[in-house]
Amino acid sequence: MQATTLTLVSRRYCHLCQDMELALAALAADLGVAVEVLDVDADAALEARYDELVPVLLHDGRELCHYFLDVAKVRDYLSEIG
Repeated sequence: MQATTLTLVSRRYCHLCQDMELALAALAADLGVAVEVLDVDADAALEARYDELVPVLLHDGRELCHYFLDVAKVRDYLSEIG
């Protein structure tokens, strides 16, 4: 079985991004999921789609939350896809 990977669309100078990445690291460790961090400014397509929404947490292209980590929503979603 392949491990679940969540994608965090972020940018370096964004304090909300840094906050979400830290909170997500703890949650990911607890749930046993991987996290991939993508720099929105390094990809024109990501920037066009998510520029002012970062940080954005995705799984397989589905937006789970943006600006702030919604722990309950992420836990519920991951238990559904289980």
